[in-house]
Amino acid sequence: MRLPLILVSLASLLVSFCRAAPTVSLASNSLLDENAVFFVSFDGVVNVNSFQLSGVLTYGDYQFAAWYTASRAAVIARRQLPSEAWSTLELPHSLSVSDSHNVIALGVSPADGRIHVALDCHSSALFYTMSEDGLATNGASWIASRFGAITNDLAGLDIGTSITYPQFVITPDNLLQFVYRSGTSGNGDTQLAEYSDGKWNNVGSWASSSGTYTSPNGVQSNARNLYIHGFTYQSNRLHVTGTWREQTGGVSCNGGGLTNHDTVYFYSDDKGRTWSNSVGASIGSSGSSPIDVNTEGIIVDSLNADHGLMNQESQAVDSTGQIHAIISYVPGRFTQCVTSYQNDRIANAHPFHVFRSPDGTFTKVEIPFSINAVGRSQIVIDADDNIYVVLPYVKIVTASKSSGWTDWTMVFDGTAEGLNAFGEVTVDRARVPSGVLSVLYQVSSTGTTPSALRVVDFNLNK
Repeated sequence: MRLPLILVSLASLLVSFCRAAPTVSLASNSLLDENAVFFVSFDGVVNVNSFQLSGVLTYGDYQFAAWYTASRAAVIARRQLPSEAWSTLELPHSLSVSDSHNVIALGVSPADGRIHVALDCHSSALFYTMSEDGLATNGASWIASRFGAITNDLAGLDIGTSITYPQFVITPDNLLQFVYRSGTSGNGDTQLAEYSDGKWNNVGSWASSSGTYTSPNGVQSNARNLYIHGFTYQSNRLHVTGTWREQTGGVSCNGGGLTNHDTVYFYSDDKGRTWSNSVGASIGSSGSSPIDVNTEGIIVDSLNADHGLMNQESQAVDSTGQIHAIISYVPGRFTQCVTSYQNDRIANAHPFHVFRSPDGTFTKVEIPFSINAVGRSQIVIDADDNIYVVLPYVKIVTASKSSGWTDWTMVFDGTAEGLNAFGEVTVDRARVPSGVLSVLYQVSSTGTTPSALRVVDFNLNK
């Protein structure tokens, strides 16, 4: 069963004369590292990736950021908000391989104020450490000895040796969760662990590789993984959107494309233990009955694997509890068969805003700006439910709630402003409720020549 999707034509995207899209104003642009490690793999750089989620993170009065230096050392920085200088410490770990997947993810456990760090993994063992109690909030001296030994488990919880995409998320009742993929691309399970009372516990797999997918060309695939756009709480509900990637390349019309297909949505009201689709039907349980490609009622935008649909873009939830996701692909008016996802996405990919209404239906609106990049975009929502999308190269487009999110306007062009950003960015979602959007980006370079890593701050709609 596929949920009804309302398609909004390009003609309806004309800006109404009686409305104005929200704005941004550049507040500051601070330097983290003049010479951060730079290399391009899988179309990205290891210090700034869409799926990183928390490469830059605000908690309480402090903002934290993490990256690898030119010498490949793992570094964490801290500054007191709104504008104090950054302080850095170097962890006893160096980036093990030139792979852009091997990002650093940060988290904070509210109950004890510990900072958690997961890093340097791509279908390999995780590297993990956590700080002493209270370091996230107490302003103690910023030195590496305040962190524990780096291990290949979660403080004693064995999560295996094939880990990718580590992400930390705080629940509404102030527990810390850890989301990750076990297995490999095209054949992996999405997993959940939870930190409470000073220890990590396993919740289990909530999206599995099992099931059979048959593409429109008749080719079957029997393994895949779910790539998620986020793992987002609003009130007591946890929201997930994502796309499937099939193991069997033949599900695409051409080997140069991507085997990603369909946008899915489901939610949990018990912190990821059980799951429901958009109309409230029970569809799975973590650990015992995870969601799979054949789960009923989770497809909210049907798209085959011929359009270079990108995985791991982003999502946000508005004040009424409705999910909003950004997806991007090459629309059919350009081609019905992507033969090189890199070339075709740079030439013709467009972003789309997909969002849920209270009755459970979804609407999709094409954002009228080309991406001109392989990479992905970030969506955030302000206190008034206006939307800000950070396209690659720190190009910011916005839409107002009052227009029904149709008055898309470019309000900042990082290329024209001389930021010279590489492409994808990471944003500080925790800081958005305060009216500030912090964007982590790396300056473009060539080969393996190190380049600057920066955080640019924007005031929202002022």
